[in-house]
Amino acid sequence: MTTVTVSLAQMQVIAGNMSHNFEQAQIMVAEAARRQSDVVLLPELFSTGYVLEEAEDHTSQVNEGMFAELSTMATEGNLTLISSILGTYGDGVANTMPVFDADGEMLGVYRKLHLFRLFDEDKYLVQGTDPLTLDLAWGKTGFAICYDLRFPELFRHYTVSEGASVIVLVAEWPLVRVEHWRSLLIARAIENQCYIIACNAVGDTGDTIMAGHSMIIDPWGRILVEAGETPQLITADIDLSEVAIARSKIPIFDDVRHDIYG
Repeated sequence: MTTVTVSLAQMQVIAGNMSHNFEQAQIMVAEAARRQSDVVLLPELFSTGYVLEEAEDHTSQVNEGMFAELSTMATEGNLTLISSILGTYGDGVANTMPVFDADGEMLGVYRKLHLFRLFDEDKYLVQGTDPLTLDLAWGKTGFAICYDLRFPELFRHYTVSEGASVIVLVAEWPLVRVEHWRSLLIARAIENQCYIIACNAVGDTGDTIMAGHSMIIDPWGRILVEAGETPQLITADIDLSEVAIARSKIPIFDDVRHDIYG
């Protein structure tokens, strides 16, 4: 599969209101299915928002609770569904990113590696221990959540060590730092010559206004589609052959000086 139809469900996440948030997600995923999308992303912690002091009340075991609901949603939409929820991990709770295929099978789980102190993630959540790369129908894909965007080492790992041609990211990124969001996403696409697919929340979420501006960026740093600052579903086709073209025309990975800086 060289051409993939991707939808980003840019939602306003109402903190702590799981039934409302889930209903909004269902509506957007159904519309993505109507558009014949191959894959749809939901924002970070789409079902709960940052009610981390209540994390243990909202967490789900793998294959139960919200995991099971997402599996059903993927099956009903006949698409790959990627999201972030509170998931039980060992003796704690992690910011957890499950990936479900169109048959409802969970292909893998990524747990946020870098916890965001400004939102008290380090107080209430446990951090993940491993990156995640999956060989999906459209090629190797890496996964990241929000604050991970500020760590280029992770993205380089995905492309150089794992051979990823696509990196997907879900977020609740605040409007006050929207310039960082846009600049870093574009930079990650250019420096790794890959597609960056990023879904953000929008509007008031608790005490914070989220930035929106979900977007899909090609390996040349061109924005294929970008949402504004209202809830909306955006969709675009990506051509995976562009990755090989970009990497052949400007072969940066062949010119990396591992002997100098690792």
